[in-house]
Amino acid sequence: MTQQPARIVILGGGFGGLYTALRLNELPWSQTPEIVLVDQRDRFLFSPLLYELLTGELQTWEIAPPYGELLADTRIRFVQSAVSSIDVEGKRVQLEAGTTLEFDRLVLALGGEAPLEIVPGAEEFAIPFRTLEDAYRLQERLRQLEQSDKDKIRVAIVGAGYSGVELACKLADRLGSRGRFRIIEKSDKILATSADFNREAAMEALNDRKVWIDLETEVDAIAPDTISLSYKGQIDTIPVDIVLWTIGTKVAQVVQDLPLKHNRRGQVVVTPTLQAVDALDIFAIGDLAECRDADGQLVPGTAQAAFQQAEYCGWNVWASLSDRPLLPFRYQYLGEMMTLGTDDATFSGLGIKLDGQLAYVARRLAYLYRMPTFDHQLKVGLNWLAQPIRKLLAS
Repeated sequence: MTQQPARIVILGGGFGGLYTALRLNELPWSQTPEIVLVDQRDRFLFSPLLYELLTGELQTWEIAPPYGELLADTRIRFVQSAVSSIDVEGKRVQLEAGTTLEFDRLVLALGGEAPLEIVPGAEEFAIPFRTLEDAYRLQERLRQLEQSDKDKIRVAIVGAGYSGVELACKLADRLGSRGRFRIIEKSDKILATSADFNREAAMEALNDRKVWIDLETEVDAIAPDTISLSYKGQIDTIPVDIVLWTIGTKVAQVVQDLPLKHNRRGQVVVTPTLQAVDALDIFAIGDLAECRDADGQLVPGTAQAAFQQAEYCGWNVWASLSDRPLLPFRYQYLGEMMTLGTDDATFSGLGIKLDGQLAYVARRLAYLYRMPTFDHQLKVGLNWLAQPIRKLLAS
């Protein structure tokens, strides 16, 4: 009797999930498995470039190509649906679309969600900035305000991490003198985990754009047109037109409900080979996993880390089905890049420090290289090359 090919189900089509699927598609199989990629959206999102939608520097098709387009020449089957439940013992995934997927290997790569429930009013009135839908919602709100007769547009950004700083700079460039910006940060400095060079470049960019920074300040509540801030025991309520939420990550409930070992944040605890410690046929990567790599360092929940994990995850899933040794993940810190407004960025890492337009170009090239398929890299790269020519002809 012919043995049924193995089925690998990958939940989540972000950096971890999509790149794991693409890696599995490349590997030499003696018997080709069925690779199923599941995501509730129809497009992959290259999230580090999401900010460029706000300033019109990039278009949706460049940073959010459809899965159907990316996977057209692969053996990967894409299923668009949210996940309703996972049966670990029975090795089944139930999708909200009604489909049941049995699996031999499961990859959990669902990413994280914004924890808006921790502050009263945040779920109703704050806008997170994680998805294409978030960007569209913000775009629409900005258009409404730009078309209004308001003299000033007041924007509060919760969190002075990478996302908060990048949003502040991009929006300040978009709104110009009409914008009034405030970043609210719980700690005593912006970009607490960042390199000094990048922090200093970011501070300069924020100061140039007259962005007000509230350090050691927490959000007490958010209302339709106000935000209440707590500083040293005093509550101050100020008017606001937009509140952007950039802090925290919570693990999806469907993952928290799994009978696997979790940490206090609800993340699945995995071995250095990226397997759940108590279910070796389940792999977990990205924001929903607590991973210590082969050297014992805690892997950060960044796109850079998920990108690297995907290479190892693809190999280890293949190895586990091919009687080959699994490889312990080794995270390599490659530096950090931030956009600091239109045509401006900063980069620090690998012994290199850049800021301004040179860093902007380096960031673009680095991200072009990391885009998911050669075809998409080619389309986007040619479009970027043609932009200066189009601008010249239009002038």
